[in-house]
Amino acid sequence: MVEGIRRLSFLWAATAALALSVLESPAAAQKKVVATIAQIGEPMREIAGDRVRVLTLMGEGVDPHLYRLTRSDIAKLRHADLILYNGLHLEAQMIDMLARFAKRKPVVAVGEHVAAQDLLPWDGKIYDAHVWMNPALWAKALHAGVDALSNTDPDNAAFYRQNWRTYAHRLAELDRQTRTAISSIPARSRALVTAHDAFGYFGRAYGLQVLAIQGMSTESEAGIRKIKTLVSTLVSHKIGAVFVETSVSDRNVRALIEGAAARGHRVRIGGALFSDAMGQKGSYVGTYLGMFDHNVTTIVRALGGAVPARGFSGQLAERKN
Repeated sequence: MVEGIRRLSFLWAATAALALSVLESPAAAQKKVVATIAQIGEPMREIAGDRVRVLTLMGEGVDPHLYRLTRSDIAKLRHADLILYNGLHLEAQMIDMLARFAKRKPVVAVGEHVAAQDLLPWDGKIYDAHVWMNPALWAKALHAGVDALSNTDPDNAAFYRQNWRTYAHRLAELDRQTRTAISSIPARSRALVTAHDAFGYFGRAYGLQVLAIQGMSTESEAGIRKIKTLVSTLVSHKIGAVFVETSVSDRNVRALIEGAAARGHRVRIGGALFSDAMGQKGSYVGTYLGMFDHNVTTIVRALGGAVPARGFSGQLAERKN
């Protein structure tokens, strides 16, 4: 009888241990991925599903050119199994820290997986970092992130790659819709005037002339001469709309409007664009696809083209004129 009790106790303990391991193993085994910007983190979260915990360091309205790591950021990076960042000097203030972590774990600059011939040079030394402004190029960057995730968590690699194929198809459709919408803008109006030079890839891909007050980094200051030159361009080309950005001060854009008004030319703000940051987490514009949809819809409407009032997916808030 004692032997029977011992066996029963052993079986009960084994069953309890197995049940506990079933409950705890998914969380214990779940990989952690940290992305610096939402343009990487949000797509990776969708592709990874519930198999991975994806954290993003920078949120709505944050300028990555100027962002400095906090203590909590460093703790997240320390516990990450994989770190994904844009690279190309976008996260200029955290390069040294990322290099330190790269000695101990996978740290991947996804933007630097775009072929050099597809990148826009800047200042003869580095490349334009805003690769996400072209969905076709951003697909190449995100693909590098998916490869890194698959290598970090090989047990779920097939799941990630299947989700990636679905997401890549959506990127291709977004690119197609954008080309159609931009082509509806009258040729004389295809000029995009913004606060800083974040839309170079967008302009090159879709045939828009991009005129920016500041350079590619928001650290640069816009000079009075540059503003006067742009005012002359607005007046001579009769450009009627300029755009502010959600992560950059609108001070210089308003100086353009005032300068044009002083010369008898009325210019209005065509809307606010997402450049270095996306919208609020959990909202449609807090997704990469939704952010891009918002930008295209705002630009096309302001420059006289034809686009659905609520965007390609019908999820944008309808703008009142």
